[in-house]
Amino acid sequence: MKQQLKFVAAAALLFAGSAFAQSAGSWMVRAGATQLSPSVTSGCLSAPDFGDNGVGGALGCTRSDVSSDTQLAGGVTYMYTDHLAIDVPVALPFKHKIMGAGSMQGTGQIAEVKALPITVFLQYRFLEASAKFRPYVGLGATYAYFFDAQGSGKLTATTNPGGSPTQLSIDSKFILTPQIGATLALSDKWFVDLAYTKSKLSTTNHLSTGQHMDVALDPASFSVAVGYKF
Repeated sequence: MKQQLKFVAAAALLFAGSAFAQSAGSWMVRAGATQLSPSVTSGCLSAPDFGDNGVGGALGCTRSDVSSDTQLAGGVTYMYTDHLAIDVPVALPFKHKIMGAGSMQGTGQIAEVKALPITVFLQYRFLEASAKFRPYVGLGATYAYFFDAQGSGKLTATTNPGGSPTQLSIDSKFILTPQIGATLALSDKWFVDLAYTKSKLSTTNHLSTGQHMDVALDPASFSVAVGYKF
């Protein structure tokens, strides 16, 4: 009986020591990975569109699609109160392939660009500060920064055949980013964080030939990370 009581007492102390409190004044850092996946609706390349096959409709002009990318990511969270938090995610730049679509469907990559969504979230965390599982919602102000855009030979062949290589730039934009997520405590300090976002983002691709293309990217992201609470 004494052996059993000692075991129960030790287990109780271990459990008490593993309480995870996201209370006011707490800082949390995390590291993991984020996948950024655009959901693309592309407009037509402005005239002259050398890819226009004359058919009209969805396949009758040069359009584009954009690939997903996964990068190392993390973030820092400060609990302003037991329920309100300020969160700043960080990540390496995402590298996206721009693929031919519409009349260029099947031609493969026509350009690539790097993207860095710079975001500050205001989050509301449900349940008590000491809850082991804690879901949250957030709303972020994001600056979607596009840089280092490079056109391929296929883009030049479509927009400026026989001429100098076509250069590409993409407008950066401010947008709002809704978020849902949750943390799961592993101990009194360590936790797992999961988060999902979905944004509305429309931008314009500008070519050195004077042509442009309006594109709705509407990206979604999914993040998973392991974190530590101070």
